[in-house]
Amino acid sequence: MKDLIIEKESSERAVLVGLITPRQSEERANEYLDELAFLADTAGAVTERRFLQRMNQADSRTFVGKGKLEEIRQYIEDNDIGMVIFDDDLSSKQVANIERELKVKILDRTSLILDIFAKRAQTANAKTQVELAQYQYLLPRLTRMWTHLERQRGGIGMRGPGETQIETDRRIILDRIARLKAELRDIDKQKAVQRKNRGKLTRVALVGYTNVGKSTLMNLLSKSDVFAENKLFATLDTTVRKVVIDNLPFLLTDTVGFIRKLPTHLVESFKSTLDEVREADVLVHVVDISHPNFEEQIEVVNRTLADVCGGSEKPMIMVFNKIDAFTYKPKDEDDLTPVSRENISLEELENTWMGKLGDNAVFISAKKGIGIDRLKRLLYDKAKEIHLTRFPYNDFLFPTYSEADATEPDTDTTDPNS
Repeated sequence: MKDLIIEKESSERAVLVGLITPRQSEERANEYLDELAFLADTAGAVTERRFLQRMNQADSRTFVGKGKLEEIRQYIEDNDIGMVIFDDDLSSKQVANIERELKVKILDRTSLILDIFAKRAQTANAKTQVELAQYQYLLPRLTRMWTHLERQRGGIGMRGPGETQIETDRRIILDRIARLKAELRDIDKQKAVQRKNRGKLTRVALVGYTNVGKSTLMNLLSKSDVFAENKLFATLDTTVRKVVIDNLPFLLTDTVGFIRKLPTHLVESFKSTLDEVREADVLVHVVDISHPNFEEQIEVVNRTLADVCGGSEKPMIMVFNKIDAFTYKPKDEDDLTPVSRENISLEELENTWMGKLGDNAVFISAKKGIGIDRLKRLLYDKAKEIHLTRFPYNDFLFPTYSEADATEPDTDTTDPNS
C-alpha cells in the first residue's frame, strides 16, 4: 500500500509522460497533461517537465519507446527528479520494467488520484471507499512487489516462497476487500435510514466535473461553510444542507466531482457516496464555462451519471459557472479556419445553450454573485413543482418567486475560488 501514497515531508519533483496516438491528438494529449499536472500539484508534487511521444499505441513493456525512456532517464539523473507520473494506467509488467530503467518512483494517473482521495477522505464512509479502491487497484499488481525474490517466474528450481507470499497476500487482500464491501453495505443501510428520516423534502444534488465551483455554489445557496479551494477533488465526502428560498425548503447536496480517465473500479467504490445523486429529485449540473473543453467535461459527467443512475431521466438544470473568468478571441473576417471555443463569445454560447435547454440553463459567477437570483428562481420553481405533487393542498403556501424579492448575496463572503 505504501506504493500508492506520495510522501509529503517535502514537495517531490516530478516529470509527466503522455502519448500522442491516432486516437489522441497532440492538443488533447497536452490538455490531459495539464490536468495531470493539476492532480500532481493537488497531491503536493512539483512538475518540472513533460514528455510526449507520438506512437500508434503504448509499448507493452515500457509504455514509451526505448529512445524516449533513455531521454527521460537522462533528464532524471541530471535534475535530481524523484518521481515519474504517467497519464494512463500502467500494468505491473510496465511498472517493473520502467522502475528498473529509471530507478525512481513510478506512478500512473489512477495511483495519483487514489493518493489525493486518501488525503481528502474525512468520514468513515469516504475512508472505507478509498481503501476499497486502493486494494482493488493493488490486487492485479501484486507480482511486482515480490520481484526481488526472483521466484515467481515458475519452472524447475523457481517455485518457492515468492509464489507462496504472493498467493498469501492475494488471499489477505481478497478477504479485506470482502470485509470493506460488507462495511460499505452497513454504511449504506445507515445512510438509507438517514435519507428516509428527512421526510418528503425535495432533494437537489449538485453534480459536475471536479473543480467547477460546486462547493462554492453550495456555500452561496445554503449560507454554510463547506470546504472549497482551487484544487481537484477538494470535496470527497457528500454534504447535505437545508436551503430555504422564500418559504420553500429543500435539501441541497454537494457531491464528489468527476474526472476523465476515471477507472471503473473507482466509480464502483464511490457509488454509495453517489446514492444522494440517484435519489435526488433534481440535478444541478455545474459547468466551468471558462474551461476551453467544457463540452467534453459535460460528456464525462453525463456518462458517469448514466452509469450511476442507471440511465434514469431526472430533471436537470445546467449551471454555467465562472462567467467572470470567460475569455475569447474574435476571429478576423478573412480567417477561414474552423470556429473553435476560443473564438465564440459568451453571448453566442448563452444563445446556443439556452436554445437547446430553454429555461433549464443559467449562466452565473459564484465568485461574483452574478446570475444567482435567476438560479434561485429556477430552483424554487422546480422544488415547488415537486413539492406540490407530494403535498397537493399546499399550493396557497407558495407565492410565485420573484427576482425583485430576492436579496443579492454579499460577494465579499464568497470563496475566492469559484
